[in-house]
Amino acid sequence: MRTPPPTQWRLGTRLALGLGALALTVFVIVGWVMVASMQSFLDRRLDDQMMISQKSAAKEVAYYGKIGKIPPDWYSVVYRIENGDVTPLPGEQQPPERAEFDALARKALSADGYETEYLRDEGKFRLRACQVVKDEYILVSAAPMQDRDGTIAQLVTVGVIAFLAALVALVVGGQALIRKGMRPLSDMANTAHDITSHDLTDSAKLAVRVDGNGGGVEVEELREAFNKMLAHIDSSLAARAAAEQRLRRFIADASHELRTPLTSLRGYADLFKYAAANEPGEREQHLEKLRSEAARMSVLLDDLLLLARLDSAATEPPLRTEEMDLSVVAEAAADAFRAARPSHVLELDADTVTLTADPTRLRQVLDNLLTNAAVHTPAGTLVSMKVTAENGSAVIRVSDTGPGIPEADQTRIFDRFYRVDDSRTRQRGGSGLGLAVVRSLVEAHGGTITLTSTPGSTTFTIRLPRHPLT
Repeated sequence: MRTPPPTQWRLGTRLALGLGALALTVFVIVGWVMVASMQSFLDRRLDDQMMISQKSAAKEVAYYGKIGKIPPDWYSVVYRIENGDVTPLPGEQQPPERAEFDALARKALSADGYETEYLRDEGKFRLRACQVVKDEYILVSAAPMQDRDGTIAQLVTVGVIAFLAALVALVVGGQALIRKGMRPLSDMANTAHDITSHDLTDSAKLAVRVDGNGGGVEVEELREAFNKMLAHIDSSLAARAAAEQRLRRFIADASHELRTPLTSLRGYADLFKYAAANEPGEREQHLEKLRSEAARMSVLLDDLLLLARLDSAATEPPLRTEEMDLSVVAEAAADAFRAARPSHVLELDADTVTLTADPTRLRQVLDNLLTNAAVHTPAGTLVSMKVTAENGSAVIRVSDTGPGIPEADQTRIFDRFYRVDDSRTRQRGGSGLGLAVVRSLVEAHGGTITLTSTPGSTTFTIRLPRHPLT
């Protein structure tokens, strides 16, 4: 089985090994400093011991020309100074070979000195030479360094074993701690992998979150950011699913609405053709039916085109704004309503309210609301329209005293092609686009529209900003 390169190892393993390498470097430096310090300490101690020993032997050498008491494993040679040279004197603890001692004794003619030498077949020794009697005697002592070297070797051995044990414990324990500390990250990775098992094409909800706590401040921040990202994805999926549902419903309803007048046009065209050949007197009647259905389809297409332009307002602004008086538009809409709907009573209360808006589109909004009130209420129903200025906004209220809108339908009343009457009959209702156009035009002006309805009272409230749109 091929071993992956280090760059593909898990992060916890790489961190543990990196920590081990750093610890090994620190251990080597600490061990080297410790051994060097111990070696220097032992060397100074041995040098001091040799100096004290030679000073204590100075009187004995001055009287007898030799030294009698030295440690059993030491060597010593007494030299007499004669005519600028040194002559070794007989003694009991002299080395088999004196070459190193003779050379160091000659150096002591000018100054005391230390040297470390390997004596033949004896090992390593520390040598010190000094004039114990000025210009008369030089004493050269040699102390073995086996104990010092043994102590250093034992220290190195113990240090290496201890450091290796500490390094292994650090790597193993560090990897366990790192794995435990990174468990929240593994949970996030598992959550991310879990997302791939969800079908996001038709689902509007992504019920996946990272739970748990611990891991430190940074991991907690990452967990919170990860959950916020999932929540954003969830909301985006929900918005996309809702938009797709609206698009499907819009396409289905538009197809249905366009199919009906097209079918009627085809039927009346056949009747017109038949009447032209057999019943000339009925041609005008069938021609009028053709014009009526064509006009109805034209209105439907105009509404669809307007909604499409409002949906793409970022690239094609559908409004032509100017400074206008809202009361003038309201009075014109009221006059047109009274002329077209004599079966309903309209009361108008319009204050002078100036704002920057598109008067043609606001007139369309008022016409749609008044027509909606007339179509869905019986004859003789009182309809009222009030225009005021409140808190820097222009407010329009269109009310009627009709039967009201069922509460279950109020949340969808502004949806495209939605009708309270599910039978889709046209004796009372239109295409179902009127209120959708109203809401889109109000929102294009930066305003809002709300509905409050109870049996006997229905009110549409529009609030528009009076400042120019930016």
